[in-house]
Amino acid sequence: MVIINNTTIPGRTAVILGASTDDTVPYISSDANRLSVAEAEVLIMPCNTAHSFYDQIQKESNLPILNMIDETAARAKQMNAERVGILATTGTISSGVYQDACEKYGMAPVLPDAHIQSLVMSLIYDDVKAGAPANPDKWNAISHAMKEAGCDVLILGCTELSIVRKELKLEGCIDSLLVLAEAAITACGYRLK
Repeated sequence: MVIINNTTIPGRTAVILGASTDDTVPYISSDANRLSVAEAEVLIMPCNTAHSFYDQIQKESNLPILNMIDETAARAKQMNAERVGILATTGTISSGVYQDACEKYGMAPVLPDAHIQSLVMSLIYDDVKAGAPANPDKWNAISHAMKEAGCDVLILGCTELSIVRKELKLEGCIDSLLVLAEAAITACGYRLK
């Protein structure tokens, strides 16, 4: 198991939203091919937004790439969720990858309204990416709004939200990064403890 290093990849959200003309796929595909040469057997992309390009990247790789989005939606289904709140970058939301995955498993995806989405983006960029502590007031507003929208469970569909989960000791959320890590362990032939 090897993790694709995305430190040199152009901002995925900017590409999806049309704010950048950089093509992220060649960067990720190049990394995947280098890892193949290094005899990796399975790849993971620990970035939800990068999964907007999953199909293109998988076509260019001769190695299987675990699909973080699909694994996370499958986990929600295992929990018998019916209405799944999707908390992610605006790019991930705009790409529709989580919505499609939830619908594939027969669940209704629930998206934040514009105000709540701005709070999600603020938690991601103004707090975590800026190196500041996660603001509990922002989280409480997000969580309350999504519960009011009838969500059974919330997907933390951005790895920065994994940090928020840990800092604020959140419960009742599906952490996509944790789901991917568990899927990687299993894919490598090991059992979860």
